[in-house]
Amino acid sequence: MSSLKRIVVGLSGGVDSAVSAWLLKKQGHEVVGIFMKNWEEDDTDQYCSSKQDFIDAAAVADVIGIDIEHVNFAKDYKDRVFAEFLREYKAGRTPNPDVLCNAEIKFKAFLDHSVRLGAEKIATGHYARTRFHSGGHQLLKGVDSTKDQSYFLHRLTQEQLSRTVFPIGDIHKTEIRKMALEIGLPNATKKDSTGICFIGERPFREFLSKYIDSRPGLIKDDKGRILGEHMGLSFYTLGQRQGLKIGGLKEPGTQRGGGSHEPWFVAQKDVQTQTLYVVRGHDHPWLLSQTLYALDSSWIDPLQMNCHQGSFLAGKTRYRQADAGCKLVSTTAERGLTVRFDSPQWAVTPGQSVVLYDGDVCLGGAVIERSDAI
Repeated sequence: MSSLKRIVVGLSGGVDSAVSAWLLKKQGHEVVGIFMKNWEEDDTDQYCSSKQDFIDAAAVADVIGIDIEHVNFAKDYKDRVFAEFLREYKAGRTPNPDVLCNAEIKFKAFLDHSVRLGAEKIATGHYARTRFHSGGHQLLKGVDSTKDQSYFLHRLTQEQLSRTVFPIGDIHKTEIRKMALEIGLPNATKKDSTGICFIGERPFREFLSKYIDSRPGLIKDDKGRILGEHMGLSFYTLGQRQGLKIGGLKEPGTQRGGGSHEPWFVAQKDVQTQTLYVVRGHDHPWLLSQTLYALDSSWIDPLQMNCHQGSFLAGKTRYRQADAGCKLVSTTAERGLTVRFDSPQWAVTPGQSVVLYDGDVCLGGAVIERSDAI
């Protein structure tokens, strides 16, 4: 039986998915490209529009010699991802839309559509790896630690992983760029995309204000002193330093120019009173916590969940954070979990994900509910 397969690749217009498609075609697979349009509102040339991304993706498909289909998942995205994104922000939390987008769109709506096209596998340009081990499918970190994206993929299921290929997971980004240039891909030097998944690089506060009403409130410090007024808790996240627009409050009795000059950071949000609390200094105790509580857990292999309770693992509370030693203290039948880190973690943020690892193996994660300040 031939190992060659019909593989549908998600072509985003970026260099990572382009090289992924080329590698699969070079291996002899039957490759089909799909460009996913997932956002329609204010999709103009003012920002990095999907129109330009599709032009880039189509140009890549032409060079590689594969067909490409333009598919609109905008309704699925709005219903499954963006609605939850707004609910979380309205509740004063800071969600991670990329995590939900992968679970609901790239590896659900896209996968379902690809299967209807007769695909045996789907592929994306994520920096991650998979392997079959001890009767189950594992998600592993990408070899390039600076680009590893397993954090965003921790909600994938056994079924989704069984049908997924990550062609560039064992390649460094610098090599991807070199390969793209050597192949002659038209997007070889295109910059990496940032911003909200599928929505792009829009001024965030301006964008969010279109969907969430501002509810101004007081800004206070850790002593309860009023420093100013905020625009609405939804527009701030824990650890934020920029855009607070508060002056340098001096300690009583200090002379002009005296007092602390350390920067202010957002440390707490009180939704009941609409109060934003800020503190001075990166290492203020209010910004540090060692134990967190999370809900809505998702495990790559649910059968292994109880095996890791009480285990010493590594965890991340945000993307690009270095692995931090931790212990999975407990799990609950209601999909909650408690994690205690070996050392205090900075600005642990409700709404973000805590993701757990055993070496290079991503075990899964959960949505942070709260944490205890040290």
